[in-house]
Amino acid sequence: MSRAVRLLLPAFLLLLPSAAATAADLEGAKDSPVLGRFAGSEIKSYKQAAYDEAELPNAPITDNSPKLMTVEGKITRIGYTIDGSHSVLEVARNYEQALAAGKFETVFACKGKECGDQFSSVVVNSGRVMPVTFPSSFIDDRQRAYLAKRTGPDGDTWAFVYVMDDTDSNKINNIYLEIVEPKPMNGSQVTVLDAKSLESALDSQGKVALYGIYFDTDKADVKPESKPELGEMAKLLTGNPKLTVYVVGHTDNEGQFAHNLELSQRRADAIVKALTTEYKVPAAQLTAKAVASLAPVASNADEAGRAKNRRVELVVQ
Repeated sequence: MSRAVRLLLPAFLLLLPSAAATAADLEGAKDSPVLGRFAGSEIKSYKQAAYDEAELPNAPITDNSPKLMTVEGKITRIGYTIDGSHSVLEVARNYEQALAAGKFETVFACKGKECGDQFSSVVVNSGRVMPVTFPSSFIDDRQRAYLAKRTGPDGDTWAFVYVMDDTDSNKINNIYLEIVEPKPMNGSQVTVLDAKSLESALDSQGKVALYGIYFDTDKADVKPESKPELGEMAKLLTGNPKLTVYVVGHTDNEGQFAHNLELSQRRADAIVKALTTEYKVPAAQLTAKAVASLAPVASNADEAGRAKNRRVELVVQ
């Protein structure tokens, strides 16, 4: 056995595969096959999406609105806790070795205050990087983060590892993993409703859900892919000058409600602006409203349900 292989053995002994799941793990949660758990750690939060966008820090963060790196694919987000007898350094070094052994290249790494004075605030509290929560009050100057990439025939796999010291308050350390695997989106799942279909739905139900309006994650700029749906909405409204509708923005329940309410209002406003300026729909026919996650049409427990809840509706006034 070479000396290099012997040096890597501790990482494999401490980072165990899914078979190491414990009874204390969150129900339904499991380790990522890309990067396992530190031995003895327990899963306290877990989210997985077949296809989504992740925002990952690739530099120190010194302001509350940094430009984070965005990648898309299959995303697995796992929050672990580990007994505080294991230091942040021990946990972080094992993940560092495991990433290297798995042929990952480090893109960014930081520790303590090197990460920037707003790093923990953005990563933990903004809802942009870490949409899973820890009931903790960890110490910023005892934090370590790694962002690593592995290039394969199907594309890039990304791994973000964040280790936080919470021994002063809760006698534990927190570990957050976010894995983004290359996976093409299953397209052609949304059909643009034409003006006639929109009118029929409004006549029969008083509202209609639109899934052909697109926004980037946590953004309120209407994407160009939305033009076919916007065009049909404009045909409906200009063809029925007496029709007045609410344009209602809906979100899933990810993140803080106040933020989602503000985001859904900005999105509704953006749609009204597009219809009145680009498509010349009279402003008197449109009123922008927001309800955030207050009116779900499916469970928010999985990504399929959350995708249905992220929508725009036209509602007859």
